[in-house]
Amino acid sequence: MTHANGGTAIEQMIRTLRPLIEKYGNDDRRFVLIHGQYIRDDQLDSFNELNVIASLYPLHTFYWGDWHSEIIGTELGQRISLVRTALNKGLKITIHSDAPVALPNLMRVVWTAVNRVSRSGKIIGEGERLTPYEALQAITIWSAYQHFEDKVKGSLEVGKLADLMILDKNPIDIPHSEIKDIRVIQTIKAGKVVYSSN
Repeated sequence: MTHANGGTAIEQMIRTLRPLIEKYGNDDRRFVLIHGQYIRDDQLDSFNELNVIASLYPLHTFYWGDWHSEIIGTELGQRISLVRTALNKGLKITIHSDAPVALPNLMRVVWTAVNRVSRSGKIIGEGERLTPYEALQAITIWSAYQHFEDKVKGSLEVGKLADLMILDKNPIDIPHSEIKDIRVIQTIKAGKVVYSSN
């Protein structure tokens, strides 16, 4: 897993990975880019070719989107966390909270990936929005795959661990603006209740 944010750091990651993959192969190694705030389209193409998972950070649009626009300009500021572009190019993606930098609230993570609204209410990269279902996949089954846990976690299937949350609302069936307000009623780990709001 490699943490890289800007184009130059991401380019260094690509330059490092390419000869290693050519020499040793890439049999299910699951290389991961962490954050990738300002990844370019051509770098996404390279990651697709190298089979790199892009673990992007759309939560950034809420917490720091306004500042990015001020510091680097609106045009580049709109290109934070290109989750839709990455998906459209065929990359495997995940999304994350970066806790403790931001609160570990996965409904807020889903909300930002779906709405991409800053603290001031500005939309940051409207064309990069995910659907609620895609955002849920990015924090469940796709994340399990990233960590080599997809055979035991990430989806509800016979034989997998019963790791799940019971929510007070369905993120797919409510207005997108309300996803951030969803509360966890119960958390179940390996079939045992480890948290209950009652």
